[in-house]
Amino acid sequence: MRAGRLAAVALRQFYLIRGSASRVLPMFAWVAVDMVLWGFITRYLNSVANAGFDFVTAMLGAVLLWDFFMRVMQGVTMAFLEDVWSRNFLNFFATPLRISEYIGGLVLTSVATSSVGLIVMLALARLVFGLSFFAYGPVIIPYLLILFVFGIALGILGAALVLRFGPASEWFIWPMPAIVAPFAGVFYPVSILPRWMRAVSRLLPPAYVFDALRSAAAGRHAEPGRLGTGASLCVLDLLLAFWVFSATYRYAVKTGLIARYSAESVS
Repeated sequence: MRAGRLAAVALRQFYLIRGSASRVLPMFAWVAVDMVLWGFITRYLNSVANAGFDFVTAMLGAVLLWDFFMRVMQGVTMAFLEDVWSRNFLNFFATPLRISEYIGGLVLTSVATSSVGLIVMLALARLVFGLSFFAYGPVIIPYLLILFVFGIALGILGAALVLRFGPASEWFIWPMPAIVAPFAGVFYPVSILPRWMRAVSRLLPPAYVFDALRSAAAGRHAEPGRLGTGASLCVLDLLLAFWVFSATYRYAVKTGLIARYSAESVS
């Protein structure tokens, strides 16, 4: 894997973003709307609950982390879809570029775009609602890393679905975070879920992150073993997603689907 090739894939996305305001605005506009909306909701809950529980720390922190996860995932999928929409994906592999280098370039793009969103969210949470990341302590770093790796894994899986079924299947990608959210327990403990949903939750790294976040917001220490489980799962998911994308690409090349890649379906 050559760093220059990874940087070249990411540089193409930078040129696309730099030349289009419509690509720049979504990097921070929607996260800003989410933070403002949920920030005032949590303030309202604090004013009417009188339960001695800080909803800003618990719920607004959860919104911030969940939005970060979605931006990471969409950073990968949007970069891939840009190549699909412009019919540029096949051009990459007319060069000696490897699959690992292409995916690495998508990850670099996601790092850059999600970082912009994270900075905006942190600034709004701090300046408008008084929420600081330091309120959670240094454990916030592994929270972000777990969500980052899982977001990358889910983004790569979404890209594999589009590669296999054609550009029209991009609609498989957009509902993914919404499907994961109920099982991840973003705003509530997974203990309230039905048994079968709890079983699914145990396989999802975000469930361990948000459980630890609620513990931190309540002044309790998170169990290191649970965060270790979440970290192990997200690494496993990343490896599995990379394998699925690579296998899908090899299948598309072997069967000739990639040569018929069109605006609709390649099945």
